Amino acid sequence: MTFSAVLFDCDGVLVDSEPITVRVLRDMLQEEGWVMTYEQCYDWFIGKALPDELPTVRKMTGKDLDMEWVMAFRMRRNHALTNEVMAIPGIQGTLDAILRDKPGMIACASGADRAKLVLQLGQTGLLDYFGTHIYSGAETPRNKPYPDVYLAAAQGLGVDPQQCLVVEDSVTGASAGLAAGATVLGYCPVPDKEEELRRLGVRDTFRRMDELPALIAKLEQERVQG
Repeated sequence: MTFSAVLFDCDGVLVDSEPITVRVLRDMLQEEGWVMTYEQCYDWFIGKALPDELPTVRKMTGKDLDMEWVMAFRMRRNHALTNEVMAIPGIQGTLDAILRDKPGMIACASGADRAKLVLQLGQTGLLDYFGTHIYSGAETPRNKPYPDVYLAAAQGLGVDPQQCLVVEDSVTGASAGLAAGATVLGYCPVPDKEEELRRLGVRDTFRRMDELPALIAKLEQERVQG
């Protein structure tokens, strides 16, 4: 049995934005008094929505930072993304291959705000691949690790979430896909998260985006064979 649709996270899966975003966030937190390395900031915030983390930010900075500060971060982040963001190597060919097999049946389902998604996909030439099927967890009742954004994407495509394949690179995002009932694959260009994602319950992991079409075909063949 084939998958009805393939749902992609955005940051770290479609676009190589995470190093840019984490750098800007680390710098802004340092300006407010919370000093950490890039690696510490990455581990703390990756895959999470910054508004959801405001209580932690307030605690660690000792300042009553609010959504005005979040919006200032987004403006600074978006400026950096406009100048620097690039597509994940191999993603265009991968999307072309998947769409040949499943015309129109892909979606971008991210925890990021819509403005960021449109900016990044537009800057990297990926926007037209997804059409209207771009879903933001910032617009759902609950963001990742809850399943809401993946449930919204499946509903938007008119398919059962259990017949969807989700491509994620973070524990937070993979948890959301699994909670939606989808089959989840973990994209791990650096293998340090493979074990954690496998323990979480992802079906498989892969390291190069151009490996994905063959991996999907393999999983679908296994589903046919029962």
